[in-house]
Amino acid sequence: MILYTNVGISDLDRAIAFYTPVLSTLGMARLADWDGDWAGWGHDYDHGSSFWVCVPFDGRPPQPGNGTMTAFRASDAAAVRAFHAAALAHGGSDEGPPGTRTYYSPTFYVAYVRDPDGNKLAAVFHQYDPDKDRPDA
Repeated sequence: MILYTNVGISDLDRAIAFYTPVLSTLGMARLADWDGDWAGWGHDYDHGSSFWVCVPFDGRPPQPGNGTMTAFRASDAAAVRAFHAAALAHGGSDEGPPGTRTYYSPTFYVAYVRDPDGNKLAAVFHQYDPDKDRPDA
């Protein structure tokens, strides 16, 4: 389906310092084969999808889109909470704390954040069962 997603950033080192710990909460490692003007996490082109950042080629400042968001799959609610906490700890901002959004589904557990350049991100666990979730355990 999707080969990769890319978002524009203004500072590659800052983006790497943000995305590496944030995406590691979801089991996404940085792709080591790439360096220079790009950074990516996830899978190589032959084994799944990946997420990339770079300074825009046209030299203009990056501009997050209104209504544009990248949502990452989380393995459970704890991963959603870890994603949100890591984003805030590494320069991101809150766009919606971890929790269910019943207007989507009673089992839709999600957190929304923005990266340091304003790109909107989400971590989603769509099979949430509050009886199986132990946030303080």
